[in-house]
Amino acid sequence: MAKVDGGELIGKALANEGVEKAFVLCGGHIMPIFYGMRNNGIEIIDVRHECAAVYSAIAYTRASGKPAVVVTTAGPGVGNTPAGMMEAESLGIPLLQIGGAVTMEKRDAGDLQDMDTLKVMKACSKWAKRLTYTHRFPEYVSMAFRHAMDQMPGPVYLEIPTNLLWVTVEEDDINFPVNYRTDAIPFGDPALIDSAAELLANAERPAAVIDDGARFNIGDYAGAIAELSDYLKMPIGVSGNACRGMFGDEAKNPLVRMNASGNADVVLTLGCTFDFRLGSGAGIQKDAKVIQVHTDSRLLGYNLRADIGIIGGAGPVASQLLEAVKSKRDKPAEAPWTGPPQSNWPEDLPGAYHSEGTPIHPARCAGEVAKFLAEEGRDWNVITDGGEAAVWIGIATRASRPGQIHGSGANGTIGTGPCLAVGAWAANRKPVLWYSGDGSFGFYSMELDTMERLGIPVVCVISNDSAWGMIRLEQRWTRPEEIKEKGQCNTELHQMRAYEKMAAMWGGHGEMVTDPEEILPAIKRAAANGKPSIINVEVDHVSPSPFIGGYAAMTKTDK
Repeated sequence: MAKVDGGELIGKALANEGVEKAFVLCGGHIMPIFYGMRNNGIEIIDVRHECAAVYSAIAYTRASGKPAVVVTTAGPGVGNTPAGMMEAESLGIPLLQIGGAVTMEKRDAGDLQDMDTLKVMKACSKWAKRLTYTHRFPEYVSMAFRHAMDQMPGPVYLEIPTNLLWVTVEEDDINFPVNYRTDAIPFGDPALIDSAAELLANAERPAAVIDDGARFNIGDYAGAIAELSDYLKMPIGVSGNACRGMFGDEAKNPLVRMNASGNADVVLTLGCTFDFRLGSGAGIQKDAKVIQVHTDSRLLGYNLRADIGIIGGAGPVASQLLEAVKSKRDKPAEAPWTGPPQSNWPEDLPGAYHSEGTPIHPARCAGEVAKFLAEEGRDWNVITDGGEAAVWIGIATRASRPGQIHGSGANGTIGTGPCLAVGAWAANRKPVLWYSGDGSFGFYSMELDTMERLGIPVVCVISNDSAWGMIRLEQRWTRPEEIKEKGQCNTELHQMRAYEKMAAMWGGHGEMVTDPEEILPAIKRAAANGKPSIINVEVDHVSPSPFIGGYAAMTKTDK
């Protein structure tokens, strides 16, 4: 019989779950967990800030479909992470954070980092517990993953007092749970499936929308969603980033249309949350029939009517609908009702993406990145970060594979870019194109050092308007007279700070660009360098993205 400590029990329990990666920052209260993970073959990726570890785990899990673990030390180590956990919650990302804590016998006695962080983490996790017995560690790990990976996945938290990690127990006396959760995804009610299929089979202008909520309940049925779309020649809009690329190369799939649902007579929604990102449903015609599919019944009818609401996973329900539609319609539709597809990406991007003016239009900067991705980076990981910058690049990008594009969710969290880059790379070891605003760049830019240390080939393109651009433009939209009289209010940053010089610290390529024709060559030079590199592009600060009008309306309200 062998004696093992609490850290070894955690490592073994995580390995039994199939955890392959942990994102961490070391600390005195948690080191036995590190040793336990290392002993059990889990790759430990250490970053420069605890919240960066959470964002990295988000991208890894979204790209790989596998659960990740975050380990953070007691007190401020845990306290640095709530923003990341809230982001994971908003995106429905199943991850486990393990936080350290002061030894139990010294709680409330003024010991180092003696803080009630469990109370904080309960507010930003779907499930949070404090462990009190070493021999029950594996049980609680299994509970945590059962909650994290249920029909509504999300982040969970375990707090472990440091003394329990050092306690040794007989390994043979420990219960390591087996078969403690299911990966089953629910199918829909057959009667509702039949009614929905009737609407789809007889629709003249059917359209579908799939959102982040479908990412972890598609299962092996992504092909069924694509086949249903093709059989009905039904355009499918992909909201958010989690499901981008699931239906093949978006630049070559004529049925991937982002905005077709606005003119549809029947709309099928898969895993959608009709919050502001989907216009709270306002873009759907009032006389259109809406079929909503979600694993969470609370989101059926949320902000938008559900003429038929089906509780079930996006993939299994799509397979049911496909079979039922074929029984009601003996041959497929002949052509998309939306007309001939535009498939000449990136040349067919809107006019601003080809602007020749200087200072460079922010759309042109994003358009040149799209050219690079089309020519040389079709398989690269793509990270979108910032306010205005993220909007412009979001319009310009096309995914060619699942898990390729990463950005923020409903929280609109900015500054996450370099952390997402680390996580995406950890999932597939592919190069990274990180697109950022200059404001967002300042949040976690020292993770570039992490990337260099880990050998991550990344090109960071900064769309630099020398301001907190989205808020600057919002101020001019909502308070034009005041801004004209008194100037901008706390939105200005240093005029064209030379961020590109950071790359010289580790031998990366750094370049400032002011000519639109030089953006693409500069990106290619950076890519050839192979180390974390920075292309700092000066863009104008007066051109609003398509998001600004709606954003200004949200911020300026007297109700």
